[in-house]
Formats: sequence, C-alpha cells, structure tokens
Amino acid sequence: MISEQTETETQEERMATPAEKQPAPRVASGAPSGIPPVEREEETPRRRRWWPWLLAFAAVLLVAYLVIPKKGRAQSADGAKGKGDQAQAQRPVPVLASAAVSKDVGVYLTGLGTVTPLATVAVRSRVDGQLVSLGFHDGQAVRAGDLLATIDPRPFQVQLMQAQGQRAKDQAALENAKVDLARYQVLAQQDSIPKQQLDTQVATVHQDEATLESDQAQIESAKLNLTYSRITAPITGRVGLRLVDPGNMVHATDPNGVVVITQLQPINVLFTLPADQLPQVLGQVHGGAKLPVDAFDRDLKRKLASGSLIAIDNQIDATTGTVKLKGIFGNENEALFPNQFVNARLLVHTLPSATVVPTAAVQRSPQSSFVYVVKADKTVEARNIKIQLTQGDDTVQSGVAAGDLVVVDGLDKLRPGMKVEVSRADAPRGAAPQRTAL
Repeated sequence: MISEQTETETQEERMATPAEKQPAPRVASGAPSGIPPVEREEETPRRRRWWPWLLAFAAVLLVAYLVIPKKGRAQSADGAKGKGDQAQAQRPVPVLASAAVSKDVGVYLTGLGTVTPLATVAVRSRVDGQLVSLGFHDGQAVRAGDLLATIDPRPFQVQLMQAQGQRAKDQAALENAKVDLARYQVLAQQDSIPKQQLDTQVATVHQDEATLESDQAQIESAKLNLTYSRITAPITGRVGLRLVDPGNMVHATDPNGVVVITQLQPINVLFTLPADQLPQVLGQVHGGAKLPVDAFDRDLKRKLASGSLIAIDNQIDATTGTVKLKGIFGNENEALFPNQFVNARLLVHTLPSATVVPTAAVQRSPQSSFVYVVKADKTVEARNIKIQLTQGDDTVQSGVAAGDLVVVDGLDKLRPGMKVEVSRADAPRGAAPQRTAL
C-alpha cells in the first residue's frame, strides 16, 4: 500500500507544472489573515499585458471589415448596375410615331395685319334744328337709304311756303311787264312812243324773269332743307353707338355728328411683309395670278376668313424694311372686325408631291438635322434629312421616303439601335392608337 501511494505521488509530481513545482511562498510571521500574499500582487500586471494586443487585434478586424468588404460590395453593385442597364437597354421603349406622307404643300408668307373697313362715315346733320327722333338702335345693321334721324321739319316747311309765295308775286309782275311790253311794241310801230321807253320795258321783262328764277332757287333750297331734315344712311353697314339723343339741337358744324356707320361686308386687311419677300409676290402678280390670303387669329391656329390680294403699296417703309399689302374679304359671317389684329397668310406658290414629316420629329445636331426612323425589326436609326420648308406642323424634307415611320414623341430616351414599342400618332380620329407588339 505504501509503495502504491508513493508511486501515485511520483506521477502527480511529474504532471505538475513548473509553477506548481515552485515552493509555496512563505507567509511572514505576524501577518494578518485575509491579506493576499506578495506573489498575487506580482501576477496582476502580467495578466494585464495582453489587453493592448487584444485591442490592436480588434482594430485590425474592424479595418478589414470596413475596407475589404466595402470594395467587394461596390464591385457587386457595379456588376448589378451593369446588368440592370443591359436589361434596360434590351427592354422596348414606348414611342409615338407617324408616317411620312407625300402631298402638295403651299408656300405661305405670313405678316401681321389690321382689319380696315372699306368705308367709314360719320353721319352729321346738314341743317340746324332740333333732333326729333332716331330711326335706329345702337349696333344695328342698316342699308343705304334707311332713315336714321328726323329733325323738326316745320321751319323748313315755312321757308318753302315763303319762297313759293314770293315766286307767285314775281310771276304776276313778270306777266304784267310782258303785257306792257306788247303795248309798247305796237305804239313803237306807230311811232307814238320813244324807242328808249320800249327798250326799258324789254329790260324790265328780263329783270322780272331773272327774279322769278331766283325765287325758284329759293323754293328748291327750302325743299332741300326739308329733305335734309330726314337723315338717311349713306352706305350699307353697321351703326355704332349714338352720339346725340333726341331733343337736342343739332348743327351742321357739330364735330361728332349723330352716329358713325362702318362697312363690314366686304372688308379689307392691311398687312406687311419683309422687303426681301416682295420679289416672290411680284413675280406671281405680274404673271396674272390672283393670290389667296387667309386671315388667322393671333396664335395662327384658327382661320377666320379667306380672301384675295388686291393691292401692293408703291414703296417700302425705310424705317421697318417692310411693304404694305391689302387683301379683301367677303366677311359674310362677320368674323373680321375693324381694327382687329390678325395674321395674314399669303399663298405664293405650291410644292407638288412633297414628302412631309411632322415638325415634332425633327431633331438637330451640330452637324445636321435628323429624325429617328422605325425599321422593320422595331429598332430605330438616326437618319439625316435636308429641310426644304417648314410650315407649322409640317416639314418638307429629303432623306425620308413617304410611308416611313418617324418618331414624334419619346425622343429623349432613344439611341440608335434601340428597340421600341410603337403607337401610331396618325391613327384615325376617334379610334384607339395603333400599338405594334414586339
């Protein structure tokens, strides 16, 4: 038993660590119990030495987490973005397209114009008197000869009666003078009176005849004043607002008159064109062509009336470099009104069978103008064109054939070779837009 215990202790001593083999520290005599030995104070700094290394290792791990994975994530994001762009590029772009057409296109010259009436008359009284009544209401359409106003006619009737009475008196005097002349002629043949007396009687007869003619003139003047007491319309047109009310005294010298009449049918439009465009107009006019003129509103969107060119001014305005032209319009619906501002479009000639594309489809680059044409495989190509003329929504060009589809909307997203999903802008009115499926 003793040998087995000794062998066990020997094995425990072999397995013991060097620290365990060190002799147990001595405790100073008289030291109070519960106070750690001196060797425990020496072991605490040794244990704290590995904390700086632990902190350094944690910092390295943090840097590796922040830097290395971030680059990997950025590369992954770039790869995903590239795949997204590639997928986006392969996805069809919805666009609106219209077909180029072949048609006759008119060449128009446009100028700002003013509507001017053919005639404007300020109706005034030609005699003095009291205005008794008006035969119109404000803004009424009248015809030439219609009664507009009545002035008190009684003073002019009295003047007529006086003139007629004076004529009757002078007529009797003339007849008496003629009787005396006949007697004197008989006596002169008998040599009973001097010849001078006969000549005097002949002069008296002539004087009475002249007086009778003067009386007739007074009668006609009184009749004319009586006629002037009824004011009638001198032209056909539309009256404005009345300038005087019944009961007022009117005079022939009044500056405003009674009312103003303006002729509206037909009516003129006076417009201007740049002097550089005058040769185009003169060439057609000298050839005997009657050039049509259309009047549009200020936005050049609604046509008001159609007419023709009737006159060209004889000189160019040196201050503006423009020339005046005049067109005449029937104005049956009275769409044109005096002093109204309009845009006059003069048709000088027509381009036959021109290839036209929508103006909205035309794009411009520093090198040339181009349009996006939809090909048979539903991809687009940028095709250069040469513009000949632009008239509003239509552009006459060469480079695109009639029937080719050109993109008019969605142009900002297009690049040559991209696939598109086409909706037709030139679908029939009232029908749903035609969509081409891929």
